Amino acid sequence: MNNNPFLQPYTAPFEAIPFDKIKLEHYLPAFEEGIRQGKQEIEEIKASKPSFKDTIEALERNGDLLNRVSTIFFNLNSSETSEGMQKLAQEISPLLTAYSNEISLDKTLFEAVKEVYENGDRTKLTDEQIYLLEKTYKGFVRSGANLLDEDKEELKKINTRLAKLSLTFSENVLKDTHDYELWITNEEDLKGLPEGIREAAHLLAKSKGKESGWLFTLDYPSYIPFMKYVENRALRKELNEAFGARGFNDNENNNESVVREIVELRLKKAKLLGYETYAEFVLEERMAEHPAKVYALWDELLEVALGKSKDELKEVEEMAKNLGDDIKIEAWDFAFYSEKLKNKKFAINDELLKPYFKLENVLQGAFDVAGKLYDLSFIERKDIPVYHEDVVTYEVVDADGNFVGLFYADFFPRAGKRGGAWMTSFRGQNKYEGKEQRPFISIVCNFTKPTETKPSLLTFNEVTTLFHEFGHALHGMLADGYYESLSGTSVFWDFVELPSQLMENWCYEKEALELFAKHYENGEVIPMEYVQKIKDSAQFLSAYQTVRQTSLGQLDMAWHNQEELSELSVSDFERKATEKTSLFPFNPKTNTSCAFSHIFAGGYAAGYYSYKWAEVLEADAFEVFKEKGIFNKEVATSFKENVLSKGGSKHPMELYKQFRGQEPSTKALLKKSGLLKADRVG
Repeated sequence: MNNNPFLQPYTAPFEAIPFDKIKLEHYLPAFEEGIRQGKQEIEEIKASKPSFKDTIEALERNGDLLNRVSTIFFNLNSSETSEGMQKLAQEISPLLTAYSNEISLDKTLFEAVKEVYENGDRTKLTDEQIYLLEKTYKGFVRSGANLLDEDKEELKKINTRLAKLSLTFSENVLKDTHDYELWITNEEDLKGLPEGIREAAHLLAKSKGKESGWLFTLDYPSYIPFMKYVENRALRKELNEAFGARGFNDNENNNESVVREIVELRLKKAKLLGYETYAEFVLEERMAEHPAKVYALWDELLEVALGKSKDELKEVEEMAKNLGDDIKIEAWDFAFYSEKLKNKKFAINDELLKPYFKLENVLQGAFDVAGKLYDLSFIERKDIPVYHEDVVTYEVVDADGNFVGLFYADFFPRAGKRGGAWMTSFRGQNKYEGKEQRPFISIVCNFTKPTETKPSLLTFNEVTTLFHEFGHALHGMLADGYYESLSGTSVFWDFVELPSQLMENWCYEKEALELFAKHYENGEVIPMEYVQKIKDSAQFLSAYQTVRQTSLGQLDMAWHNQEELSELSVSDFERKATEKTSLFPFNPKTNTSCAFSHIFAGGYAAGYYSYKWAEVLEADAFEVFKEKGIFNKEVATSFKENVLSKGGSKHPMELYKQFRGQEPSTKALLKKSGLLKADRVG
């Protein structure tokens, strides 16, 4: 154990994580030592007289080593995993769940927390301390502290099983994603596909030992351009069905039984804790508060968007007919023909724009926007250990040169990395005992790798993805709380998307685009007519996108807001749940639920509505920037001080109103989406 890097002081600059020294065999001993230390600290808390400092604050700081090891392990299990790591995750997960249960269901510990909560002198506490006290007490109650002993035992079993199932779900999706390959040897089958995508597919084929042809996978940089450009309808159908069948194939990776068991156990857990549904349990600690508010939001959006989305679909169908294809639009056709329609209406497409969005320039653009808004500077560091050679690290400093945090950027797909894009933290922020710990923040994406002739050039959608995740990163980096559990992105799930979705707005603004949208070959700034076309096309298919997002949210809520477990198969349940919002014919070969990692392997169970909820917030918030100027220092400072730096130290609606001066309205979002005329906005 003496050579275990987790158990030694970190000696890299800024006490950065020693990724270069960590090996698979180091994790289990570090977890075991972390659990041992954590248990010892809990016994000391229980032996102390109940007080805010010795009970609540001590609990907040409990398990430092365990938290550090867990954060690193589970982050890498998403971005740089292996069979050995996945096997270890299945072994470690029950240990952590048992440890967590032991704390949350400890009678003596809860009595001490309850004593401080009910009888402590709150006049001597700050607002942040009162919020921590209330959160700690609620956390125990919501974890089953008030249950009878036999119910506590049942809850322990449920929690342990759920933790394992969540890992299994994620592993199955990853395996199906990486097991599928479409190898094309006839160049005629690539008709319509841009040269840069062909080159990347050829390089991928060569890297997999194929001497000729082009290889396509279910990773986004490969899948999305194929669906958008390839004229061969049969191949589009094949790839689309493979993508939609992840976790739903007739193989050992099938997630149908996993989905049903997760839903069943979550419902059992909710009922044990005194709730009618799992959604009610979850939403008690969200801005939405209750399922009825979520359904009301959807009703409001669908009333405006559903009819218009069908009109948009007809318009895409008409486009197909104009091109000589008299077909009923299916899921594998929509991206292809809608791209043609977009090009016709706005004379704009990804291939026209991509030369202006070199990855390095876009990232620097995000840095420049953060500099103008929040006085941050990003300095690349070559002396910080990384977990993969693709990862680039930056030291972040403020206007006075003070250290703000470390920023890790990990942008390209690989075998051990799950799909999609996300922000995460390798170390949180706190101010314990007069010493401030600054955060280590990472964003992980799956963009097209550079080829032999071209750098990594982003689609406009990828540009907004980068800015989105960077918005999350700013929320983490600018954290300025005392307690780590209330710091940075540790906020209600339906508030956490506000900073990220707000950040996307700068991708549409001339002043921001001029900073980074420069042609990768000659440095020419993006022509202003392209900028106007980007803005003009921002509302393209907005009703369709609104219905699609709402449909996913309704599927999530259908699974988690049932009072009795449905007898329907996963496929039939999904079909029924999305009947009203489905815009394409039902395909029995595909299934969304079995690969819906956000809700079955991530933190969005009964919370997928958060994206739409946050869109309401960000549209409302960005109106202030538009009024005063997108780089207005006064507005940016207010957003930083009232939202970004505050984390979860107050109820999010309070924080939002401190910035905005009022509660948000859906009208700003509907107006922004072009679904509501400006003259109807009050």
